[in-house]
Order: sequence, then C-alpha cells, then structure tokens
Amino acid sequence: MTVQGHAQVSTLEQVGEALRGRRTELVVIGGSAGGVDALVGLLPAVPQDYRAAVVCILHVPGDRESRLAEVFDLRAALPVREARDKEPIQPGVIYFAGSGYHLSVERDRCFSLSCEPPVQFARPAIDVLMESAADAYGPRLAGILLTGANHDGADGMCRIRERGGLTVVQDPVEAQASAMPIEAIRRCAPHLVLPLSGIRTLLPMLRNP
Repeated sequence: MTVQGHAQVSTLEQVGEALRGRRTELVVIGGSAGGVDALVGLLPAVPQDYRAAVVCILHVPGDRESRLAEVFDLRAALPVREARDKEPIQPGVIYFAGSGYHLSVERDRCFSLSCEPPVQFARPAIDVLMESAADAYGPRLAGILLTGANHDGADGMCRIRERGGLTVVQDPVEAQASAMPIEAIRRCAPHLVLPLSGIRTLLPMLRNP
C-alpha cells in the first residue's frame, strides 16, 4: 500500500472490487486542517436521490458555535443540519458534528452527544464517531478520512475495517495536511486511497439500493 511512506493511489479496478456487493447506509467523513476546503469539493457531488445518510466531522474550536451546517446547506443537494442528541439518523440527510461535544452513534442508530475528555486533543473527535458508527452499522458503513494534522481517525478507520465497513483515505500527497491520512494508511491498510477527485466520483456510488 505504501512506497517510501507514500500511498499508492487505488486503481479503477480496485474501486470496483471494493464496492462489489456492498450496500452502504451511512457514510462518515472526517477531517481536520484543510477539511473545509475538501468538503467544498465533495459534498456537492452527493445527489438529491441519495439513500444513505452522511455524517461529517471536522475539528472545530470548542469555544465557538459551529456554522458548518449552515454553510454547506447552501452548497449541497441534500438537506444539511447539525446532529442533535438522541436524534434518529435519517437517510438522505447530511449531518455535521457541532462544537464542544463528542458525537457518537448508538446501537439503535441515534446520535449521542457527550462531554467526555478530548481524544487526540479534539472534541468532537473523529475516532469516537467512527468507532461507534462501526459498531452500529458494521458492513453497511463507509468511512472516509481526509486531510488533517494529527492522528485522529486512524483508530476509527481500523474499527470500521474490523467490522466489515469500507475504508477510504485521501491521498496524502495532495492533502493540505498529510499526517492524518498517512497514519490511517499505516495503521489500517484502507481499502482505497484516492485523490479528492476520486472520492468525489466514489461518493454517489456509496448508496443503499
């Protein structure tokens, strides 16, 4: 998967193999430094008839209210809103993790917010969301890890893979901050390593027929 620390970008054949027979009910997208710019290029690719739910989590300062849902609601074809405590996850909706709380997914597929200590210096933490979503959705989860400057998300991607879900990492060569994708590649050998253009093409394929 890597040569001298650099990931080999997945081929079209590898994409087809990773998707064969797969049904996806939830897509979790995580990122940190550079993540907003990456999502600007990705979320408009999600079509209006999408049957999966999408949850986006970025590292945001805990001392200020996140406006990400409002910003992306103007750019996406699907409705976009901030995830709320005890809210059932609905298909065809893009959710954002708010600031100051960990966001997780309960076994009944509802959101849960908590004030537990930061993970990898972050709250919300990508690991918390991905690990809980993997336990709730198993093979019907797809995890996408984008640009970022720390190691948050590597444990989460490992859990997704262990539970049979699809793991996709942004090519670190093009990432604004490469530490996060490099660590995930090193730790969990994701199914796919793709540039943003490839992830944009992949997203409409991750759906529940």
